[in-house]
Amino acid sequence: MPRSSIDPWTGASAKRMRRDPTEVEKRLWWRLRDLDRIGAGFRRQASIGPYVADFAWLSAGQVIELDGGQHAEETAARDAVRDAWLREREYRVLRFWNSDVVENLDGVVEAIFHKCRDSLNRPHPTRSPRAGHPPRKGEGEPGGEADDPD
Repeated sequence: MPRSSIDPWTGASAKRMRRDPTEVEKRLWWRLRDLDRIGAGFRRQASIGPYVADFAWLSAGQVIELDGGQHAEETAARDAVRDAWLREREYRVLRFWNSDVVENLDGVVEAIFHKCRDSLNRPHPTRSPRAGHPPRKGEGEPGGEADDPD
């Protein structure tokens, strides 16, 4: 998925939000980091074009947004425009209320996992499944060790 250029203001806003996350964002972030072990590569406060997503797995096109009470009426129209912009660029947007994260964190993580499951079953488009890791004994070359005749 091509990454759009990042507006300097958007990048600065994302950096500021990463420095000062809400308590609800912290709770979910710790659990999303656990999904990294099975291949999900979420980032916090990811800049995507003119927007900053609360969490995004860019290569899989998955965006997760957390909404507090202000999203009920004040920003619902802006959120709809933003979500449409993201969908036009092939991102899938999942929204959760902050209260859902506080009261049912396991359920929220389960829902995210199920939405991401298809992407987890496919190899990463730019790296091997164990990129950056040396092969374990028995992996890689036939015979488990490098076949060096010397």
